[in-house]
Amino acid sequence: MTDLEYEEYADGEVARRHPRRKELLTAVQQATAGLLSTVEAMDDASVHEPSLLPGWSRAHVISHLARNADGCVNLLTWARTGVEHAMYASRQDRDADISEGSLRNHRLLLEDVAAASGRLAEAFRTLPEPAWYAEVEVAPGKSIPAHQIPRIRLFEVRVHSVDLNHGFGFDDIPREEIEWLLNDAVRQFGGRPDVPPLSLEVEFTDGSSSVWRLGTPNSPEHRVRGTPGAALGWLLGRTGPQQLAGTPPELPSWL
Repeated sequence: MTDLEYEEYADGEVARRHPRRKELLTAVQQATAGLLSTVEAMDDASVHEPSLLPGWSRAHVISHLARNADGCVNLLTWARTGVEHAMYASRQDRDADISEGSLRNHRLLLEDVAAASGRLAEAFRTLPEPAWYAEVEVAPGKSIPAHQIPRIRLFEVRVHSVDLNHGFGFDDIPREEIEWLLNDAVRQFGGRPDVPPLSLEVEFTDGSSSVWRLGTPNSPEHRVRGTPGAALGWLLGRTGPQQLAGTPPELPSWL
């Protein structure tokens, strides 16, 4: 059995390619290598400087990525054993672990995120085939098949690598990967009732383009056009609309 190769969006307008598991696992491996290189290039001073996330230092982001890796391991353990292992014990415990980790020095932060990423890579490598289709709960009331966990991790690593604000930006994300990330951002964000109706056209570096529609069509549609990096940064609230063409509306908070 393999993952679905294509998925049809609700508007029926286009079938978007759904990455195969092997592609996703390779992408996670490459994104993780890039993350570790970025963190390794920091030092004790720079690691405690502000990230692009309000109230979080780079150390907070690195600590979060380490704990997210361990949370993904918990979900894979659930899928493998059938015994519930929550991604995090609670939101409060998750936040406390991130805060505690943010106090560490550069070396300990690097060792932590590298070790946690290694544990996740091993859990991916050893997961039995049937377990990839087991349902696990990523949040109360929200279940997914385990084969979606690599996609979740890829999103976390790439977006938070940008949040580190240390030489890696949205425009540095490989072409196929950023299309996957845009798909995921639209799927998670676009159906919300507080999102204004809009048509988002993205022009890729290979000359191709793709259009996504967000919001409910109960009022005139905004038309927005731009590069993949500018579009993703805008959707996630990391960048403003200045690099986009058309009539970008004000978006609600991503989270």
